[in-house]
Amino acid sequence: MMEIPSIFTPEDWSFAFYEGLNQHQDSTSRDKTYGELGCGSGWISIALAEKLSPLKVYGLDINPRAIKIAWINLYLNALDDNGLPVYDREGKTLLDRVEFHESDLLSYCIDNKIELDCIVGCIPQILNPNPEAMSKIMTENSSEKFLYSLSNYCALQGFFEDQFGLGLIARAVEEGIAVIKPMGIMIFNIGGRPGQGVCERLFLRRGFHISKLWQTKIMQAADTDISALVEIEQNSPHQFEFFMDLVGDQSVSARTAQAYMKSGGRVSHALSVYGCQLHKPIQVKKLFEILKDGFNEISSSLDLSFDNDLVAAEKMAFLVYLASFLKENKSNPCEPPFGCLNFRNLVADFMKSYYNIPLTSDNVAVFPSRAVAIEISLRLFSPALAIVDEHLTRHLPKQWLTSSAIEGRADCNHAKDTVIAIAAPRQSDLLIELIRKLKPQVVVTGLAKFEAITSAALVNILSATRDVGSRLFVDISEHLELSSPPNSNGVLKYLAENTLPSHAVILCGLVKDQVYSDLEVGFAISEDETVYKALSQTIELLEGHTSVISQQYYGCLFRELLALQIDNRHAQRERQPAEVIPQKMIGFSNSAMSTLKEAEFFVPDSKESSIIHMDLDRSFLPVPSVVNTSIFESFVRQNITDSETDVHFGIKKLVKCCYGGFPGDRYADRLDGFGMEIIYGSTCVALFNKLVLCCVQEQGTFFFPLGTNGHYVSAAKFMNANISTIPTNSDSGFKIEPMALNEALIEEENWAWVYISGPTINPSGFLYSDKEIRDLLSICAMHGARVVIDTSFSGLEFQTDRWAWRNLERFSYNVCLDPPFTAFMLGELSLGLTATGLDFGFLIFNDLSVVEHNLANLSQPHSTLKYTFRKLLGLKNKRDQHFSNLIMEQKETLKNRANHLAKTLVSCGWDVPGCHGGISMLAKPTAYIGKSFKTEGFEGTLDGCNIREAILRSTGLCISSSKWTGIPDYCRFSFALESSEFNRAMGCITRFKEFVL
Repeated sequence: MMEIPSIFTPEDWSFAFYEGLNQHQDSTSRDKTYGELGCGSGWISIALAEKLSPLKVYGLDINPRAIKIAWINLYLNALDDNGLPVYDREGKTLLDRVEFHESDLLSYCIDNKIELDCIVGCIPQILNPNPEAMSKIMTENSSEKFLYSLSNYCALQGFFEDQFGLGLIARAVEEGIAVIKPMGIMIFNIGGRPGQGVCERLFLRRGFHISKLWQTKIMQAADTDISALVEIEQNSPHQFEFFMDLVGDQSVSARTAQAYMKSGGRVSHALSVYGCQLHKPIQVKKLFEILKDGFNEISSSLDLSFDNDLVAAEKMAFLVYLASFLKENKSNPCEPPFGCLNFRNLVADFMKSYYNIPLTSDNVAVFPSRAVAIEISLRLFSPALAIVDEHLTRHLPKQWLTSSAIEGRADCNHAKDTVIAIAAPRQSDLLIELIRKLKPQVVVTGLAKFEAITSAALVNILSATRDVGSRLFVDISEHLELSSPPNSNGVLKYLAENTLPSHAVILCGLVKDQVYSDLEVGFAISEDETVYKALSQTIELLEGHTSVISQQYYGCLFRELLALQIDNRHAQRERQPAEVIPQKMIGFSNSAMSTLKEAEFFVPDSKESSIIHMDLDRSFLPVPSVVNTSIFESFVRQNITDSETDVHFGIKKLVKCCYGGFPGDRYADRLDGFGMEIIYGSTCVALFNKLVLCCVQEQGTFFFPLGTNGHYVSAAKFMNANISTIPTNSDSGFKIEPMALNEALIEEENWAWVYISGPTINPSGFLYSDKEIRDLLSICAMHGARVVIDTSFSGLEFQTDRWAWRNLERFSYNVCLDPPFTAFMLGELSLGLTATGLDFGFLIFNDLSVVEHNLANLSQPHSTLKYTFRKLLGLKNKRDQHFSNLIMEQKETLKNRANHLAKTLVSCGWDVPGCHGGISMLAKPTAYIGKSFKTEGFEGTLDGCNIREAILRSTGLCISSSKWTGIPDYCRFSFALESSEFNRAMGCITRFKEFVL
């Protein structure tokens, strides 16, 4: 073997590595392709070829001189003393089996699309003490000293493992994932200086199974500088592992080892040869392919190590799907509030494939959780008496679990739509006895485990509730397993043979998740169109919607299970029709019926065409990569600590910076003295409705300014709150005037709750000035009114040049008044943090006693969302330049959209008061009012209420009518649409003008 000074000379490291390679027995090596990283003089590649007779060995090294010497050594071993080829049993020579190529790790194989069965490597593990030396341009004419350093030292590679000197190996492993065959193996020589746990973690977190093929101790090379390791120890709690001489078993730190070496002592370290194979090769390879194409920065957060194979399969499949979803969906998808269409289809398909139940997406309504599903269902019917499974009563508001008398409850006409619930045993015979005695209007129950196997218990409960006129909600959460061999389920067996009666609804919370244990999505199944529609609309009013990411997670599980089935393999059996239910069955509550009839709800796409939604309080602008990266990282990470999901401090700082603190907080000038309470909700809608319940409970009156978010007003009506309107006018941008507020509160005898949307008013897009807010708060304090300040649509102010409030950073809600008053600040993080589609509501308040009894069943953001928003809040509060630019770009986009929309509307006969922030504006169809219009599905004289339907029917554009805004003749247009959708919307507005005018 020829050697030269610029190439690493084989010594203990190399010999121990070869000993480890010999422990890997591969009887099929003749058909395999090998690659050796850092081949140096080529002796290991040549030895492997001689011993295993593989199909090919690629010797790779970054040192160009090493490649020349390796070729020379190959010829020296492939030819005999006469220069003739030496043939093996297969008639091949080493020249047929071995090639050497200059390559930075696996770049040669990647560039030439070469797949390998086995990758072996013995590459540097110590950071160069002179980082600049490693950044030199390398050529064959580089100095021998520099080229030799490539064999001893590595440069920073941008990996978490850099701090342990393992960065180069980490890069080699990730490059290897791209070229290794699914059943291939990687074998690496790793010095144990960082500690065995750190070395093994390098492979485990990237989805490998590992085995230790060989381990020994070797002396630390005298010419290797370990000062970089000493520095790492000084700056972190980590300690490296060295041993004094070869006989010691107790490890010492790098600092101790360095001192011992300088004093003439010799130190050693462990040397291990690891064999590693991908646990889920197809998914891991796909995942790393996606990561390299958009998610490089989260490489250090990746953790694909699992103790449970089932957990590994579920999480890996989802991570691959999530990465693809985040890359493909550049903007927030428009989905119905009652569940993504794709997810509802998957639930229906799962029921059809696994349980032979012929459901469609129109039978499935999605909730954030079964707790929310139970409460919403009870609020829809507001029974005077409900019997609720004792295991499910924890999901109910405490005030419903009253001990007061229940005489006359079944047929009473309760004006306030109050609910009385009593706990019932789960055992069916006892439950039925209670039903027949108490005659409740609604029954909510699960099934005992032993009774859930067959349908007999369900049949008896259905019969009992039908006989007494009770609505029935059956919870199957504990009995639904998302697994390929479905368990016996009596409820689903019944549905396979019978149409679900109209008085019954099946509830299910997906609660048996082992991967993300606190991630839940619930759904309801109803085959009664009226009940299904009412449930769907109630979700929209009281919850807003369910997290799209959560639906994507469970949708991925359903999709994986459906992939195991052959479509239409089982012939659909004919089901028994549902029995006719007597008319005495309880209907929807009075307030629910009137609200559902009058309110405007989400209009889903038709089969023929898609609808353009300018009627939603949502942004569909492109999602920045930093947001998608944070989402993905939150799901990739394992063992996330509580501190990493704590958004409390971030929200406090945001409120302090944006609004000067919380109203009435006398310590708001000190961030650490911020004494207010903060709670979180999946949506602002859910948080707001908890406040409405507080108002109802203390028999107060909720004051809304004319021109308020229509969903909030409808939700308050649904829950039978006393409502009063504060007049506003277009001249002042539909802001509350102090005099009008004062006059409204003077006449109020009950607790007054005042809703103020600001600084940006939703939906008009006008802005309150600092003084205007202070004046309104002073009046509220004077009258002892409770104040709800909704900042949900603030933070995106884009036109302030001619506004009294010129410096937004001086805006302050922190006005300390005497007497003090109860205030609530409602906020939404997603709009101001460019995280469209990821809802995260928060509520700040200064009097827990007002709300503590109404916080049950509040749907909470999942820990992954808390992790995401904590990172985004950090960027916002630290004024990260890149993130600040993203927010400014979004504001500029909204400003351009608002100007374009206003010009289009004006040119088409609409009056537009203006818009200074937020995502929507108001406009009056002046030129259209009183005009007769006829199109398919619509005929009549146009006004501010019916123009929504006229535009929708004729153009496919959906806006909010004056029925939603509450302002006579004024409609609402949301303009935070995806670019092509916005352009389509402008075309629809112009086309409607041509149709009518």
